[in-house]
Amino acid sequence: MAAIPKRAEVVEVVLQRARRYIDDASGSLSGALAYRRFCTPALSGYRTADHDLLIERSRFHLRDAHPVSVTTQEGNLQAYVFEPDGSEQAASVLMVHGWTGEASFMSAFAEQLRRRGFRVVLFDFPAHGRSAGRHTNLIACAHATREVAEKLGPIHFVVAHSLGGLAALLAGGGGPPMPRAYPFRAFVLVSMPNKFADVTRAFGERLRLRPAAQRSYEHRLEQLAHRSITRFTGANLLAATGRPALLLHARDDAEIPFANAEQIAQRLPAELIGFDGVGHRKILYAPPVVRCASTYLQRQRQLLCEDNGRTRK
Repeated sequence: MAAIPKRAEVVEVVLQRARRYIDDASGSLSGALAYRRFCTPALSGYRTADHDLLIERSRFHLRDAHPVSVTTQEGNLQAYVFEPDGSEQAASVLMVHGWTGEASFMSAFAEQLRRRGFRVVLFDFPAHGRSAGRHTNLIACAHATREVAEKLGPIHFVVAHSLGGLAALLAGGGGPPMPRAYPFRAFVLVSMPNKFADVTRAFGERLRLRPAAQRSYEHRLEQLAHRSITRFTGANLLAATGRPALLLHARDDAEIPFANAEQIAQRLPAELIGFDGVGHRKILYAPPVVRCASTYLQRQRQLLCEDNGRTRK
């Protein structure tokens, strides 16, 4: 019996035939297929060959967390809560993973912060990890971030990785297409892109999209985001929150170059710390990176306590 083609292979064949045989002057068909693939995390070219092994290893570190199912407009999401030892009114931190990742990939940060007295909430994006769905997009992930924060909060701070940083900033900044902003106090943004246009262009280049198809695919994203691709930047989203941020980025990041963090730091008064030899994914488990995030959030927690003290007076 002939082997059944994998879903990714079928999608690639359809794309090739669309490019080769269809008079697609508007790019609408190829653009629609590209958009569909872009919104299917399981088909992402960014997944590493050992993705399943990484999941198996990382989920072990969630064994002491309290699992919670969160019902949202984006579907049922799997979340996890680490309660700190001996703290009744601890500040809370929300972990936001990147595209094709899952909550367990943020466990190194979660464990360190729990030990420092923070309450930590992690969750799987829609169509990621153990959450429901096969298809999602960045805006849906931003809605999910806001809803998880509202239902499992109050949440004071965020640690987010890669595209998860854009989702967290959308949730924290509010404005269309978000119904409201969630009042996060500060952000730790790890390996976050600045220009979303760079992400969409790289995706189009991998699929060898023609210019018309690229425009069609990006137009669909613009309709979701209620803004042009050129205005969809990490710097703009962070500015909209009006909150402080720490940028942690590897100088050898091959997926999201270090220049992205430099662009944001040049425009905004955000702190930037660079690291060597940890790339785009190992940075999530690098002890110096985790310590920097923890130290920064301890400072932010002290400021929060001081603000609360002044309010009570």
